[in-house]
Amino acid sequence: MAHGVLRFSLGNYMSDVEQSEPPLTASNRMQHLRVLLVEDSELDALLLVRYLHSNGYATQHERVANQQEMEKALAEKEWDVVLCDYQLPNFGVLPALTQLKRKGLDLPFIVVSGAIGEELAVDLMKAGAHDFIVKGSLSRLLPAIEREQREAKARHERMVALEKLAYLAAIVDSAEEAIIGQNMDGLIATWNTGAARLYGYAAAEAIGQPALLIVPPSHHQEAGELWQKLRRAEAVEPVETIRRRKDGASVNVCVTMSAIRNSEGRILGTSSIAYDITERKRIEAERTHLIAHLNETLSKVKTLSGLLPICASCKKIRDDRGYWQKLETFVREHSGAEFSHSICPDCMKLLYPQFAPNIAAGGAEQGR
Repeated sequence: MAHGVLRFSLGNYMSDVEQSEPPLTASNRMQHLRVLLVEDSELDALLLVRYLHSNGYATQHERVANQQEMEKALAEKEWDVVLCDYQLPNFGVLPALTQLKRKGLDLPFIVVSGAIGEELAVDLMKAGAHDFIVKGSLSRLLPAIEREQREAKARHERMVALEKLAYLAAIVDSAEEAIIGQNMDGLIATWNTGAARLYGYAAAEAIGQPALLIVPPSHHQEAGELWQKLRRAEAVEPVETIRRRKDGASVNVCVTMSAIRNSEGRILGTSSIAYDITERKRIEAERTHLIAHLNETLSKVKTLSGLLPICASCKKIRDDRGYWQKLETFVREHSGAEFSHSICPDCMKLLYPQFAPNIAAGGAEQGR
């Protein structure tokens, strides 16, 4: 009698399953669910699918009965939930869980089986199953699926958030700049590798210490004013200032400070990003010195544009102190110009007439 009923039910369920699923519309409110059935009984699998369908779920499902079939199904498709019989002839809950873990999949895994002992059910939960449902009483199946889907989504969101935090932490720790977090008590909360490199303190030495650890006493007031501005939620422009290393040496830095806020906008502390500008300051100082030197030189050159007393006979020039100097000496000292001595054509004819024609001919030849 019981076997006849099962055969009759199987025929009905098979005919229902073979029919196309109704379209997902607002009117029938069907929810889509991708179900992987780890089940050796085709009848039990069809009963589960029909139960889900009758309760508003249009399923995309596949039945697997061994490790190879499950591995293939996991590799080729994505699933929302795994419904697993407790024991199959050559497979079962524990091997199925192991396969999921090996693939790194976090799917709701619900054991749907005949009645088993409470101790065994606890062992299955400890092994990684999320719930146990008795096949003869499926009233808890839908709430369990929905709950575990929510939990899986929450776990995924937490994992994504943790990965994002880890990535951001790696960016901060890999930055060349010194990045420091400070809490509302004025204590150092975070200290990256760049800060250790710039200031000389290891993270373990700096975290928990007052932020004034790296501020020389002469700049305490400046640092305090910037901190108060941030506490009042005021913007702070980047500032060039002085900081103090662990060895007591001063270092020129450019610091950008900003408030750290939570999701509600409440200020939790401040962050500062600093980089060493000592080399830039050195170059600026050299440039300033060079400009001053050039201005001084130019002021001396300008004296040549005034009225210069020059001897009509020897062509010496009288300087500001009353001394007479050779023309080239005076010009060299007041302009930095250098002289090379030569002889003009007219003087050549006058002083060396025997060489003048040859030099003139050579110049003409060069001109051609």
